Amino acid sequence: MKRYSKDKNINQKVRDLIKSGWEAKSGSKHTSIISPAGDRLTIPSTPSDYRAWYNFKRDVREIINKQGTLHVC
Repeated sequence: MKRYSKDKNINQKVRDLIKSGWEAKSGSKHTSIISPAGDRLTIPSTPSDYRAWYNFKRDVREIINKQGTLHVC
């Protein structure tokens, strides 16, 4: 199983998003996830900030709300 981040919460959320139709794309330094509508979000692979999980969850929620899809984060 591929590991996207060293943070267990971020890693699990990325796996859940990929199962629901999002796509993971490896870059030269970081992996990004792309929503079904084409919005891109960079995955923090080694988050040093304790708020990284909360910031990532907020960013995903904003993308989902922007698309108008119902999804609980």
